[in-house]
Amino acid sequence: MRTAEWNSSSSVLERAALILGAFQVQDRTLGVSELARRTGLAKSTVSRLTTELVRLQYLERHGQSLRLGLALFELGQLAATPKELRRRAIAFMADLRNATGQTIHLALLDGTEVVYIEILRGKGTPPLPSRVGGRLPAHATAVGKAMLAFSAPEVLDQVIAGGLPRVGPDTITDEAALRKALAEIAADGVAYERNESAPDSFCAASPVLDAGGALVAALSVSAKVGHLDVHRVAPAVRTAALALGRQLPRNSVLAEG
Repeated sequence: MRTAEWNSSSSVLERAALILGAFQVQDRTLGVSELARRTGLAKSTVSRLTTELVRLQYLERHGQSLRLGLALFELGQLAATPKELRRRAIAFMADLRNATGQTIHLALLDGTEVVYIEILRGKGTPPLPSRVGGRLPAHATAVGKAMLAFSAPEVLDQVIAGGLPRVGPDTITDEAALRKALAEIAADGVAYERNESAPDSFCAASPVLDAGGALVAALSVSAKVGHLDVHRVAPAVRTAALALGRQLPRNSVLAEG
């Protein structure tokens, strides 16, 4: 969930975004009081804005509560970068899943977070904290570290400035340790995550670069600790990411995602 800090000078648009962003994956509906608690907005403000959001179909009423509306789904389908990238990536992801039997992720970097835009789950694989459209701190994931290692220095500076919160038992929370890990990833082209985004999780990821070398996304293979052969998976995910990148034109609009 994307968050924002509210203050008295926040615009109507910012307040509406706070309300929409307050919904989480497990929420079927939320009441006005809960939305006010989560956003820090006055209950009267939430009531007024949600009435307008219902009129515009960004929210729907469900009894005394509210849920996300059809207009949001329609806009999501028009988001060109994820939609086109998913179309180009799906065959490579399927091949990677067939080769490993594990869950495959495709993610973008958005500020200090990763956004998962496609997930192919392996048969019989354990549940993972990721979901399509979900976000996790970049420093706590293999896909995030893979992208940070190939990003401009100011992107990493922004991540560090925002703090390095612990997400899993072994999340990297030290700046020096993170910089060292990213330097190794930049040299090898593969990032690893063990117990960093969740307990008992292991992941290998590689950045997807377009024909001009610009960062677009990252691909990963995820499983429980002990269920992946690193020596087999690392070359597989690297090869898939390179093959996908060769399909993306130089300075592609996909790199703006």
